[in-house]
Amino acid sequence: MQRLKTRPQFQAALAGGTVSRTAHFALHRMILTAPTDTSLATAEQDGSAPSGGQTLFGMFDVWLGAMVPKRWARRAVTRNAIKRQIYNVSERFGDRLPVAAHVVRLRTTFDRQKFISATSEPLKLAVRQELEQLFERAVRQEGQPSSDQRSDRATEGVQA
Repeated sequence: MQRLKTRPQFQAALAGGTVSRTAHFALHRMILTAPTDTSLATAEQDGSAPSGGQTLFGMFDVWLGAMVPKRWARRAVTRNAIKRQIYNVSERFGDRLPVAAHVVRLRTTFDRQKFISATSEPLKLAVRQELEQLFERAVRQEGQPSSDQRSDRATEGVQA
C-alpha cells in the first residue's frame, strides 16, 4: 500500500467520489486502470504522455491518504493520533481494497465533552471502531454490483 503525498494526488482521489460514510469519516476513491498499451507506458516514463489523473500515481497499487483538517480536530496531537489510526486500520483492509487511490477524510468533530483528552483511550477506540466500519462498508460495497448493473439484470430477466 502506497501513501498519497502530493496535493494533486489528493485532489484526484477526492474527485473520484465518495464510496462510504460514517458519522465522522468519509472514504473517497478513484479507481486506477492498469496501463495496457506498452507504447503509452513508455511515453509516460519519458514524460511525453499527456498528463491525467492516472499519471499522478506511478505504481499500479492501492494508494491511501488521510485528511484530518484543523477545523474538525484543533490539536495537532489529536490530528496525528487520528491519522495513525487511519493508516493502522487501513493496513488490515489493504489486501481487500481495490487498486485505487483512497482518501479517508474527517468530516465532523468528535465531541470534546465526551473525549476530553486529545489522545485518550476512549477516543482512540471510537476512532478505530468507526474506521473499521467505514472500510467494511467500502469492501462490502465493492463486492456488490452497482444499482445500474442490478437494474440491467432485472430488465434482462423480464425480457427473457
